[in-house]
Amino acid sequence: MVLLDPVTAMSSPGKSSAIQAKATDGGSDAPTQPIRVLGTPQAQALRHTHPVLLLSLFALRFKALIADPVPTMYNSLPVLVVIQTAYAIICLPAAGSQGAKPARKPRPGEKKKPGSDASGPNITVTTLVALVLSLVAAAALHAVFVLFGAPFLTHLPHTFLCAAYLSLLGLFPLFYTRGLADAEWLEILGARAPVDEVFGGLAGACVGAWLGAVPIPLDWDREWQKWPVTILCGLFAGYVLGKLVGGTVAFGRRFG
Repeated sequence: MVLLDPVTAMSSPGKSSAIQAKATDGGSDAPTQPIRVLGTPQAQALRHTHPVLLLSLFALRFKALIADPVPTMYNSLPVLVVIQTAYAIICLPAAGSQGAKPARKPRPGEKKKPGSDASGPNITVTTLVALVLSLVAAAALHAVFVLFGAPFLTHLPHTFLCAAYLSLLGLFPLFYTRGLADAEWLEILGARAPVDEVFGGLAGACVGAWLGAVPIPLDWDREWQKWPVTILCGLFAGYVLGKLVGGTVAFGRRFG
């Protein structure tokens, strides 16, 4: 004869239902989902022209960058802010919106709340917060550059502006779409997040910046070898390549 504990028998179904509901609602135990580009015609058009705009900006300013890096990077920074902000607002779902959350099916008997689709994050506030976080992250990236061999006591504006470019390209879209969700950022920093345009762009920018440092110590005596011209070359090229690969052939894959 099988004996049943009435407490266990009564509590188990409720507990399993709660766990299932938590996973269905996209709770902390739910896996991080890749970010999909919005399906509007404007988003799809800008998605494809965005890499062209970035590479055109870099190509137009390349000679000036070699001649005088700091003023060139400083004057081009607002243009990069405008390009990245437009890309984020038009193409990407803001943190907290339905497009940034894993889709779920309504449970049996669940009624749709009136006005649930209309509510969402304030795009202006989300964008400003993402820009502020990118500025703060640039200071941390400056320290990372120094740890990887950047000049410590000299070329300080060169290094900080280069870090700001990396932050705007790679981190700003992530702050805009992911916010400050602990679980998602742990996966991103551990390289375990699903690949998409946003995460692919960050990974490509980091790898490109690292590879861009290779020509600097070579004894070629070229003007374009000075800090941080080649870093920016690798940064822009790596970001564009990582963004394209992450949004197409590698979309949704996990490598961690």
